[in-house]
Amino acid sequence: MSSHSIPIVDFAPFLDGSAKQQAADQLLGSFKSHGLVYITNFGIPAGEVQEMFDLSKRFFALPHETKMLAPRPDSGRHHRGYAFPDREKVSQVLDSGDSATEADISLPSVKESFDIGREDDDLMPNIWPPDHILPGFKESCLAFYWKCHEVEKNVLRALALGFGLEEEWLVRYHRKPDNGLRLQHYPSVALESVLTNKVARISNHTDFATLTILFQDNVGGLEAEDPNESGRFLAVPSIPNSIIVNAADFLRRWSNDTIRSPMHGVRAPPYAVAKDGMLPDRYSIPYFCAADFSTVVDTIPGTWSADYPKKYEPVSVGEYVMKRLYDGY
Repeated sequence: MSSHSIPIVDFAPFLDGSAKQQAADQLLGSFKSHGLVYITNFGIPAGEVQEMFDLSKRFFALPHETKMLAPRPDSGRHHRGYAFPDREKVSQVLDSGDSATEADISLPSVKESFDIGREDDDLMPNIWPPDHILPGFKESCLAFYWKCHEVEKNVLRALALGFGLEEEWLVRYHRKPDNGLRLQHYPSVALESVLTNKVARISNHTDFATLTILFQDNVGGLEAEDPNESGRFLAVPSIPNSIIVNAADFLRRWSNDTIRSPMHGVRAPPYAVAKDGMLPDRYSIPYFCAADFSTVVDTIPGTWSADYPKKYEPVSVGEYVMKRLYDGY
């Protein structure tokens, strides 16, 4: 493991229009080289992000039986509500043309989560705890969900410009949105058990939709595979007032493999300081962004040619994402 070399993109020049193309080129360049990027000045005030972390901590501090008043269903196709530690398996599905083979990763992941979508989603309706349990929880989560959607659309606009396309080209495929906001808590765990690979905070995996926007606290432990050396992982530490945006497998496929989808996981941070041998609790908030499930997409224009032909057939977004959700549960 090594320190990160991931580019940092100041998004203010894109949002204010002073240097849109430059920011777009930096963003796409990082996605091509690393598959992920730090973004600063992304459009959500730091205070609002901190309020969501505070709310997340309050939820996860509730007794187990209280959190189980909003349980995630047993079906692997309904990712909403509360999932207790070890409820979710982490497995890696590898694309091979139009087929996929699954390689289960057996290392146990120690985390709990609460998943939220849009309120009008008939496929995966939200599952909320009773209002009196944590007043304002539902309203705050939904407000943050839609703020993240605005960030998502701006990132997609920048990527479209980077590809030399009209600015709204990718946004048109992300209108719904069929996305997921996840509050995530990694309970305190013995440092030795992580260092000796008995458990992981989350095992190595790739994400599978379009992209993921990640807010993380300062505890550390996130790693991403070195793009220049397979099997070697780089620390991805928290940078104040930034988000991490990583490309996912669907976007890699959509881009004809010109964009990377990085393998990543959460283990012990470098130079971890453990109190009484225990790593501290860690919190993160990922926002998983997918194209509209009802659409079928073909390879992004400009990513293929006679000399570099299309690698993949057109694919249904809904079928692809739901299969990956099911396989990973």
